[in-house]
Amino acid sequence: MIDYNKIPSPCFLMEDQRLKSNLVKINSVAKEAGIDIILALKAFANWTYFPLIGEYLHGATASSLHEARLIFEQMTKKAHVYTPALIPEEFDELLTYTSHLTFNSFKQFQTYKERVNSHQYPISMGIRVNPEASASEVDMYNPSLPGTRFGVMASQMPAELPEEIEGLHFHVLCEASSYDLEKVLAAFEERFAHYLPQIKWLNMGGGHLITREGYDAEHLIRLLSNFRKRYDLKIILEPGSAIAWETGVLVSRVLDIVENHNIKTAILDVSFTAHMPDTLEMPYQPRVLGADSSIVEGKHAYKLGGSSCLSGDFMGDYSFENELKIGDPVILMDMMHYTTVKTTMFNGIKHPNLGRITEAGEFEMIREFGYEDYKSRLG
Repeated sequence: MIDYNKIPSPCFLMEDQRLKSNLVKINSVAKEAGIDIILALKAFANWTYFPLIGEYLHGATASSLHEARLIFEQMTKKAHVYTPALIPEEFDELLTYTSHLTFNSFKQFQTYKERVNSHQYPISMGIRVNPEASASEVDMYNPSLPGTRFGVMASQMPAELPEEIEGLHFHVLCEASSYDLEKVLAAFEERFAHYLPQIKWLNMGGGHLITREGYDAEHLIRLLSNFRKRYDLKIILEPGSAIAWETGVLVSRVLDIVENHNIKTAILDVSFTAHMPDTLEMPYQPRVLGADSSIVEGKHAYKLGGSSCLSGDFMGDYSFENELKIGDPVILMDMMHYTTVKTTMFNGIKHPNLGRITEAGEFEMIREFGYEDYKSRLG
């Protein structure tokens, strides 16, 4: 049991054993299905763990030059790259870190294909397509909405793919089940199956929450194994959240308790908008260790307030067995995916440190942030 009173606050705290357990499970799925699974850096890019991740996954996917370079330097693997629009001035450097390059449009492909072909190392090119199906219930996370900027619709595809195109890519899921993927695959096959004999690989994107409790991994294995054999293709998945799911927390503490119209708010030394932006964007209410995520009669109810000056920087309601006091730790659960990659230093608020609990059960500080980190971003 972790003694959170001994963890310096604020701190993103990874449990190494939990991460390793996720990687073992994902690796097992990949082997049984005969597919490649790679890490999507957009969800988790804490490069301290890249050597470990590289032992279990087939690599990683990047959406920018900096992500691709980080993969190359810290995982010592070349990246699968997709971005909605390539930056001309960065393109040649990007290629040095790239093994697979997916274009968002045929216009981008035509613009850059000769530079890819003339590169000193071979790079496999692909096109992102839009199957016009998604299981996402939140528009902000739905790449298949009418008017989307992602991918080529079937009606926009040529009769035959250019000979340089070796793969297709779609990504329309978010924290989804294998049954959601099955529905999307049916829509994809209906629109794009006649192109599959022309390609070598199919990237089914991310959103596959393989490590969530209750996820039907056996169904996923059957689904992908049968699809792969039917079309004789290399299949690639690039989950992000699944890698870091339930692997760590955000340790915070109570700075003050204020009351307004009989509503108590415990103000923390972290910020929802700066350190947990998905809680406001998705939105969702994060779980808190030892608390109910609602008002429970007979318990002590609070909203949790962030330390920024944004009026909406709060979350509620929570009920605790004991009355909160200034200095008490408040532990926000499952805070490793889509957090450290999206944090800001809004208001100059101290960025949470990065820490770990090793497999031996010891606390180690990975990185501490201070004034210079804030200052260096602004001048």
